[in-house]
Amino acid sequence: MLMEKPQHYHNTMNILGINIHYEVYEKDSSKPTMVLVHGFLSSTFCYRRIIPLLENEFRIIAIDLPPFGKTEKSTQFVYSYRNMAKVVIELLEKLQVKDAVLVGHSMGGQVSLYAAKENPELFKKSVLLCSSGYMKRSHPSLIFGSYVPYFYLFIKHWLSSQGVRKNLCNVVHDWSLIDQEMMDGYLEPFYDDKIFMALSRMIRDREGDLSQEDLKKIETPSLLIWGDEDKIVPVHIGERLSKDLPNSSFVSFKKTGHLVPEERPEHVTERILDFCLA
Repeated sequence: MLMEKPQHYHNTMNILGINIHYEVYEKDSSKPTMVLVHGFLSSTFCYRRIIPLLENEFRIIAIDLPPFGKTEKSTQFVYSYRNMAKVVIELLEKLQVKDAVLVGHSMGGQVSLYAAKENPELFKKSVLLCSSGYMKRSHPSLIFGSYVPYFYLFIKHWLSSQGVRKNLCNVVHDWSLIDQEMMDGYLEPFYDDKIFMALSRMIRDREGDLSQEDLKKIETPSLLIWGDEDKIVPVHIGERLSKDLPNSSFVSFKKTGHLVPEERPEHVTERILDFCLA
């Protein structure tokens, strides 16, 4: 007797030498595939409110980028955007995914742009949620500091001093949305000290965002969704990205901050469905 494949399952796959955690939501395997890529200091948890709204129309694969979420926190991995994009591409190739819709939030948006540039035939459309853009490499003094033994303790102290609630207040416009479940979900990956060691390496590995010239070469149809009150990646960055990406459209929501999948799940889903299923 054949066992039915579960509609939702977690798995790991070794890619570029480290174990990558991913989640699959599959009510109907014949549906098109949507890939969800989270942002900095986040995980697949950030998509918890839109996955239930999208899984009737898509087979969803949500990935924990290294070193975040449940993915291995290696100190040997090179934490460049190019390598993170390779993780996304190789995972999808091994899962035999084609013509995927790529959704990236914040830093995950920049990783998605790298992936679309590297392997455009793999993705039929992309959705950028408050994507980072035009950021340069870290300052040389910070890169130098990352080589100092126990520099990771400085990163841990700095993040701890901010506190999870304060960090969430920076990314969410309506603070009433911040509850214990949200705080616990974003805090959980940081109980492992290895993440701070990996972040120390990330400071020197991150090569900066794609240039205007590179963006203009990305022809994947793209939808850019923003929050008007975004303090992390201001709305003017989204408007500029939309101008530089040749086949893109832009929409923003009032009274909304950086964490649009959490703050406006229904509105974000509606825009995604209109864009992808048209």
